[in-house]
Amino acid sequence: MVFGCGSIGYNVIEELLKETDNIVVVDSDEKRVEDLKDHKYQAIAHDIADPDLFKDLPTPEIIFILSSNKEANLSAVALAKKCHPQAFCIARAVDLFSVDKLVEAGADVVLYPQQVVARSAVNHMKRLIAARSAQQLYSLLEGMTGTLGIITHRNPDPDAISSAMALCAIAQGATKGELKCVILFDGNVGHQENRAFVNLLEIQMEKITPEKLKECTHLALVDCAAPGVNNDLDPGLTVDIIIDHHSSDGVELKKKPKFMDIRPESGATASIFAQYLQELDINVDTKIATALYYGIRADTREFRRGVTSNDLYNAAYLLPLSDADLLEKIMSPSYSQETIDVMGNAITSRKIKNGFLFANVGYLRNRDAIPQAADMLVNLEGVTTALVYGITDQHIIISARNKDIRVHIGNVLKEAFGSFGDAGGHGTMAAATIPLNYFSLIRDKEELLDMIIDPILNLFTKIVGIDDNGDKNEV
Repeated sequence: MVFGCGSIGYNVIEELLKETDNIVVVDSDEKRVEDLKDHKYQAIAHDIADPDLFKDLPTPEIIFILSSNKEANLSAVALAKKCHPQAFCIARAVDLFSVDKLVEAGADVVLYPQQVVARSAVNHMKRLIAARSAQQLYSLLEGMTGTLGIITHRNPDPDAISSAMALCAIAQGATKGELKCVILFDGNVGHQENRAFVNLLEIQMEKITPEKLKECTHLALVDCAAPGVNNDLDPGLTVDIIIDHHSSDGVELKKKPKFMDIRPESGATASIFAQYLQELDINVDTKIATALYYGIRADTREFRRGVTSNDLYNAAYLLPLSDADLLEKIMSPSYSQETIDVMGNAITSRKIKNGFLFANVGYLRNRDAIPQAADMLVNLEGVTTALVYGITDQHIIISARNKDIRVHIGNVLKEAFGSFGDAGGHGTMAAATIPLNYFSLIRDKEELLDMIIDPILNLFTKIVGIDDNGDKNEV
């Protein structure tokens, strides 16, 4: 049942006719009603603000109240909920001030047409930009010859690895297989799920060496914003392509790439590549679809962190193309002995101060166990922020998880540790890597960590505002 058949009401009716012809139209304009009847619509002339509005009308399942009269719409909504409380009510707001009033009156959905148009315009703009970016990337790849080195961030995760795979697929399609692609990384793949991901999908990756870089005629960075940012590349290195979903604020590029697509609003770089594949209408094989889907899922923490409607749309596109059995195996790997030891050390060494948990896991080889420990400990009762740290042969590794909406943990780690090494992240999860430099030759790493960690952590506690009384300021 549609009340009010001006331009908006009429267009709603036209859309509804694609689904059903069981539509009753009520409007106060008798001439308009006669015109609707001439076009075979079920139309009734009646004032929609009349208290007897529903007296002789059939029982509706869904009610649209779409007139341009603010008071009449408000009256009709109240009457609709009184006479037919089980019916869904969708109402038009004539101005922003009437939105809350219509909701209070009982409308299930309130539409403010100007806002709908604005959102639609912005969504179309984003779609056009994404389509143009995809075409620009494809055109650039078409002109490449030789070898494209696709570089992930240090200790790559499924988001970075799947993005590299997708870029390789796009490059192969653009050059009809003539451009050779090689995925390069530094660090290691330590997290058990990440190892299962690489092994089960049989992903070919190679360690970065100066010799390997020289073999590449072109270079691309995925899931990191610049050479030297979360990777061991020379900041002055020339790269052709940068695609990332992390914020590039404060990142200075010494040499601008030919193509750069940075989308901090996206939940995962894999989501950006899923959109590229759709825009370019490239056939996606099962392995890449599985990798990209898992990349989005992992980087958004099972679609719970930083996920957008676009990420969900892209994941929905990939899921039917993915291998469900492979996904199940990737997400059910066995834990290594060292991972269990690190998590145990984090539990036993934990110290809590006003909701902040600090845990020292000591020396370790598998650095990916640290974020797993942080994931676990932030769920401890009374804990809002967990900071877990340890030491390897070359670095101090810090991983943080946060549930306190007053604290943006990525900004805090960047401010506290950014001048010493790589640091940053999101509001709920972040990491820092501090190189040992001259201390790397010291054999007793745990003793070294105990010696230097307090001044480092003091920077963190000072920024978050934990004083001697355990009070905390907003950050």
